[in-house]
Amino acid sequence: MTIHATAIIEPGATLGENVTIGPLSYIQAGVTIGDHCTIASHVTILCGTTLGDRTQVHAGAVLGDTPQDLAFLDEPSSVKIGNNCVIREGVTIHRGTKAGSMTLVGNDCLLMANSHIGHNVKVGDRVIIANGALLAGYAQVGDRAFISGNCLIHQFTRVGRLAMMSGGCAIQKDVPPFCITRSLSTNTVMGLNVVGLRRSGFNEGQRRELQQAFKILYRSNLNISQALEKLESEFTSELVRELCEFIRTSERGLCKFIK
Repeated sequence: MTIHATAIIEPGATLGENVTIGPLSYIQAGVTIGDHCTIASHVTILCGTTLGDRTQVHAGAVLGDTPQDLAFLDEPSSVKIGNNCVIREGVTIHRGTKAGSMTLVGNDCLLMANSHIGHNVKVGDRVIIANGALLAGYAQVGDRAFISGNCLIHQFTRVGRLAMMSGGCAIQKDVPPFCITRSLSTNTVMGLNVVGLRRSGFNEGQRRELQQAFKILYRSNLNISQALEKLESEFTSELVRELCEFIRTSERGLCKFIK
């Protein structure tokens, strides 16, 4: 274990094996840091935060601070960050706003510089969130999604698995799994995330099936209920079932299609 002489580790913080903590970092009581983690300089990690094994936190990040929510009553809540994550400079992750609630970041995630994860957000595994992206309270991001630079995600909004938000776009409605949004736009999708699907090992048949499902959903002149009924009657694969389940559970509605 390597702890710089100027770092402050309060009694009651739990550090795993082979942890490195840099100059002027502050680890509050009630923090748990897993094995083989590296904490750079000027990092603040506050009570209720748990870091998984082999996670790296770069300079200036603040993890587990109180939520930016006027309804917050200073009750105990938490942040949990998974294994093998990389949290770059200036990232902020706020803890849950209600008593006993949690903000969750999965395993193998990359959170680039100055991105923000608001209270009670749920981020899946192998998610990339690029520089300056902002996720408001209770937003959800599915596994292997890619959130590009300076994207804005409204509170309670969902981004499906393997979806990609292009740079500078904003959403107040849900982005279905496997889709890609249009840059510098609001609440729009422009097609499937074909590159992401290919890189994730989806074969040609699976990609073709998702393209057919996308056409029914967005380019068939059917409303959402009619498209959903058609999808469920014509497809039986797990991928289309996942898409249908996401649609059925949407509370904010779906992003619209623009060519």
